[in-house]
Amino acid sequence: MTVTLKTPEDIAKMRIAGKLAADVLEMIADYVKPGVTTEELDRICHDYIVNEQKAIPAPLNYKGFPKSICTSINHVVCHGIPNEKPLKDGDTLNIDVTVIKDGYHGDTSRMFHVGSVPVWAERLSQVTQECMYKAIELVKPGCRLGDIGEVIQKHAEKNGFSVVREFCGHGIGKVFHEEPQILHYGRAGTGMELKAGMTFTIEPMINQGKADTKVLGDGWTAITKDRKLSAQWEHTLLVTDTGYEIFTLRSDDTIPRVSA
Repeated sequence: MTVTLKTPEDIAKMRIAGKLAADVLEMIADYVKPGVTTEELDRICHDYIVNEQKAIPAPLNYKGFPKSICTSINHVVCHGIPNEKPLKDGDTLNIDVTVIKDGYHGDTSRMFHVGSVPVWAERLSQVTQECMYKAIELVKPGCRLGDIGEVIQKHAEKNGFSVVREFCGHGIGKVFHEEPQILHYGRAGTGMELKAGMTFTIEPMINQGKADTKVLGDGWTAITKDRKLSAQWEHTLLVTDTGYEIFTLRSDDTIPRVSA
């Protein structure tokens, strides 16, 4: 497994790409409401990335993906394809954005609540974000990948939820998906040891019901087999000499950009 440690020049460009990806999620928030289609949200994001940011939406044509963002509603786990179906009051929506700027990727996603959502849907979203934050807080040189997996799995399962196993976080840089794979389950003390200069995503997908998923006939859309809700949050981060730095932090985040 070859993991590329990033140079200061790489890191400077990844900071920019990460900020742009975060800015897309900040921008689109006002447009998420009942009646809007995910096709419209995709068009708004695409135009913003291309025309305002002078960047490239990484998902578009990536291995044949047809749109510029992923929109995963309710029981869709990830890789939902924007379409003409209007959002309804009570829907939960994950928007996943990846931009390429100067050859470097920034990858991030967050949950949106469409109108008024049930308390248990809010709870799933909150616990999933907590899983991500708890994992990020562990990141520093010497931490092992199993430490990240275990803290996510324990927090999800303690709250009665399950962790999706078919999809994971990943190294990122000039390449969209590179080594290492960041599993969201595991055993502390196992797996690769983190080193300063590594950049990767942490992006837990947590299910209300069972962990089992299946991919629909479009070859992309992953759903929960039991049709219960799924939630996901994602950040791109750097392992620093003493901890972490989040490249994709937004104003609504409640975790520091850089570890204390």
